[in-house]
Amino acid sequence: MQKHINIVAAIQIGFSVFGILFALLVYAVLHLVGDFTDEPEANMVLSIIANVLATVFVILAVPGIIGGIGLLKRKEWARILVLIISVLHVFNFPIGTAVGVYSIWALVQPEVVAEFRKRPMNEPINHG
Repeated sequence: MQKHINIVAAIQIGFSVFGILFALLVYAVLHLVGDFTDEPEANMVLSIIANVLATVFVILAVPGIIGGIGLLKRKEWARILVLIISVLHVFNFPIGTAVGVYSIWALVQPEVVAEFRKRPMNEPINHG
């Protein structure tokens, strides 16, 4: 199951980096189109739309990068974060659906859950 955890982490990081690159592309294209217009109002509106869309896409991508890195470090919070992100991916048909279903399947396996619940050697035992 170690391989599946690493694959899910890589997919999450890759999808998120793709999201950031898409944000940069949208930003650049909308600003470029705005520069070609002779109307200052159109340029301003396209600039606002470019800024908002790019910001939204980056905000949506950052949790995937954080979750993917956390998965590689075997952090329980990252497993939960990536499960939530994966549920959202399911609605992104068709590729997001495949990624989401695979990620959910991989991260709910009993072996994976046990792997993430292991207590580090130096952490004290809490007896209540």
